[in-house]
Amino acid sequence: MITHPIAKVNLGLNVVERRNDGYHNLETVFYPVPISDTLEVNIVTANDTQEYDCQLTLKGMSIEGDSQKNLIVKAYELLKADYPHMPRVRAILDKCIPTQAGMGGGSSDGAYMLCMLNQLCELGLNKSQLIGYATRLGADCAFFIDPLPQYAEGIGERLQPITLQLKGWHFAVVRPDIPVSTREAFALVTPQKPERCCYDIVKQPVETWREQLVNDFEASVFAQHPEIGHVKQQLYDMGAVYAAMSGSGSALFALFRQQPPVEQSFPNMFTYTTLL
Repeated sequence: MITHPIAKVNLGLNVVERRNDGYHNLETVFYPVPISDTLEVNIVTANDTQEYDCQLTLKGMSIEGDSQKNLIVKAYELLKADYPHMPRVRAILDKCIPTQAGMGGGSSDGAYMLCMLNQLCELGLNKSQLIGYATRLGADCAFFIDPLPQYAEGIGERLQPITLQLKGWHFAVVRPDIPVSTREAFALVTPQKPERCCYDIVKQPVETWREQLVNDFEASVFAQHPEIGHVKQQLYDMGAVYAAMSGSGSALFALFRQQPPVEQSFPNMFTYTTLL
């Protein structure tokens, strides 16, 4: 079975308060982006000699760390704990979504794995149950169970569909080769309630977003990595109507009226453009 986990960007991101469990309550609007990984999962035969119950092979972009601690494997282990008779599987991930970029690639892989295993192993879980497992898997995994534009609160698990029409806009992503640690980004941000909720702002014309829609991580991340802030300014200099960092970075995205020359302008960085 093959599926294609997609990425996301955050249209506004406010860190509202620090929680007692070490997480932070957020307010953000998740918007799906058609940059995708490829995830293949197959049940292995009983006499297969693979080392793990869920054996993961990685291709494409490099991912730091032990592959057996990837959210794909953790998703399998999460379900296996409740469904001990689940078969052993082999997973192959072809990584195309930039890592440590604030685009949710790892969370998406984990969430899509939950959905694939539900089908492949005939577990019979409904969407609400899958969202429950996804919330346990990671802070923004729940969004990817049904990746439509959604307003999120809590740690990203309290979701509300939002009507948001960006059809006709040229959408661009630029990811400098600068990994940003989510843990460090949270450690440097000062939680505060915004004057206006991003839920209300994104319903306004895109032309109003530049002065009102904020990502609270930008101040501290740009201070630590000025190059990321420079990319945002370059996108505006190129004519972007709105540009921002996604999540805790380091990817930046922008909306243009006309096709932007992103690939030529950022030759040594990951770039992506599409017409929404």
